[in-house]
This record gives sequence, C-alpha cells and structure tokens, in this order.
Amino acid sequence: MPGFADRIVAWQRTTGRHDLPWQGTRDAYRVWLSEIMLQQTQVATVVPYYRRFVERFPDVAALASADVHEVMRLWAGLGYYARARNLHACARRVAAEHERRFPRTARELAQLPGIGRSTAAAIAAFCFDERAAILDGNVKRVLARQFGVAGFPGAAAVERELWARAESLLPAAAQMPSYTQGLMDLGATICTKTQPRCDHCPVQPTCVALRSGRVDELPAPRPGRSTRTRSAQLLLLVDGDRVLLEQRPGVGIWGGLLAPLQFDRVEEMTTALHALAPGALAQALAPRRHAFTHFTLQFTPHLARCDRPLAAMEPRLRWVDRADIEHAALPAPIRILLRELMAGG
Repeated sequence: MPGFADRIVAWQRTTGRHDLPWQGTRDAYRVWLSEIMLQQTQVATVVPYYRRFVERFPDVAALASADVHEVMRLWAGLGYYARARNLHACARRVAAEHERRFPRTARELAQLPGIGRSTAAAIAAFCFDERAAILDGNVKRVLARQFGVAGFPGAAAVERELWARAESLLPAAAQMPSYTQGLMDLGATICTKTQPRCDHCPVQPTCVALRSGRVDELPAPRPGRSTRTRSAQLLLLVDGDRVLLEQRPGVGIWGGLLAPLQFDRVEEMTTALHALAPGALAQALAPRRHAFTHFTLQFTPHLARCDRPLAAMEPRLRWVDRADIEHAALPAPIRILLRELMAGG
C-alpha cells in the first residue's frame, strides 16, 4: 500500500510517544528488556519494573551473573513468570555465547530463549535498522482493520496473511525505528480494541474497516472457550511475625516464586501440617479467586500458628518475616493475602 509506512513514520515523529524510559537508545539490552516486559502487559505497569531492573542490572553481564531468585523477586507482580526465567536464561546465553553482545539480526535474536519472531524483529529494527516486520497483538489489530482481514488473528491462516501484509509494508532501513515505534503507538493509543480514535488515525483514509463500518467487528475475537476453575488449599503457618513459604518449582503457576504450601485437598494439607508442627490446628479463612490466562484458581487459605521449632524443614521451605513481605518474590495475590494476614496480627 503506497504511502502507508510514510504516514506512520510522519505521525510517529510528530505525535507518537517519545517519553518512555527505554526510548532514545540503541542499546539492545535495554530495548530487549522493555520488549520482554511489554509482552501482554501495559506500558504504565511496565515502567516502574523496567526502571528497577535497569538500576539493579544495568547491562546484560549484570543480569547474567545474578541469582535467578533475585530476578524473580524483582519481577514479582508483573505476571507471566516464564518471561522472567527466560529473561535470565537469555542473558546467560548472550554472556556465554555472544561475548555479552546481542546478535544484530532478527534471525539470530529469535534463537535466544524467550525471544519470538516479533520481539526479535523489534529489537533488530530499533537497534540495527533491520527491515524486519513486527506483529504483536496491537499491530495485528491495526493491520486487520486497515486491510479488512477477517477471522481470529491467532488462527494460523489469518496470522500468515497478517505476516505477509506486515512484511509488504516495510519502509527503507533508516525509517525502521520510527515506523516500528509508530505501529506500536498507533495500536496502543489510537487503534485500540474498544473506542478507537479513528478521527486521529494517520492511515484513516485507507482503512477498510472504517470504510465498510466494521471497526468494531475487526479483528474477530478469540473463539469462545470454557474457563476452567481449579481449587486449592493454602497453608499459612505463622510463627509470630513470620510465615512459612515454599519456593515454587520453576514450571507451573507462580513458577520460581515464594508462596504458601499448596494442596489439592484439605486432608492432604492437614497431614502436612501435623508433620511440620504437631498439635497445630488450622482455621479456614474466606476463599479467594485469582484469574490466570487459561483458568481461574479458587483457593482457601488455612491459618495455623506455630510456637515451637518445626519437626522437619525441607530446603525448599523458608520463613519470611513481616518486614520482608513487600520485597520478597511473591505473586501479587499472595502478597495481598499476607499483607492482610500480618496486619490483622
């Protein structure tokens, strides 16, 4: 489509976002860090996490040499925790195999842990002016509306068509940073999922969805699917101003974070409590719910108090003091639960 990229570039340079903390740099480490954090997460949420990470880990060598538990602690609350584990693994790979320098091509970048095709293209475009197409969720929406592409963008055939469109629109190499940022800005601030601001859109004249009155229909939503609900019992074993938590396995929900001991059934939890603290009794608290991407977890916390050393203490278990709750590597719903628990004495 003649002129599409030129209009995006001109709009970005005059109207797009220019004040984000990861802009104005060609440092692949900082661009990579921001792109990973921005996956499925809004900019306003990412900004304080990004600043804390850069302050603690100013370059890829610092991140590579860090303990993964410290990485998880700084990531806690940002969600999608596999990103943090892949972030650490990627930094180690870059340090060990690429002399602490990120590869300069999208093809090579996509071979690193946690970097998919679109993220690799964004890094290569921003840092090395490579003519590589991005296709994140926002860009899929922009292109689906611009070209009237029907169907759910996550479906294989629809995604292939959108990739083909994205690759056909690329401008000259020198314009790639502005063009890539412009597409991101357009999807995030103008061509939004609901209530798009079509009157402010730089590519409004060529938008098929606007011309045909289908802006609200495109892109098509994900086909309906039932939301599963899982149940769990959480043991909150408290000793004065500290609570017993376990280091979660690296895979699964809350992977690598600290959380109360979790069980499928009350009977299992009671058996574990008696093994840890003979004579302690647990009181069920009000059930809670937390929505994940593919299911909802309904969990019941059980409060038990311990006034003597535990009968057995596995390496994965640790006491966390009240004063450390705000800084420990805790999932957001668990941090909220522990705040309330400790505030109530």
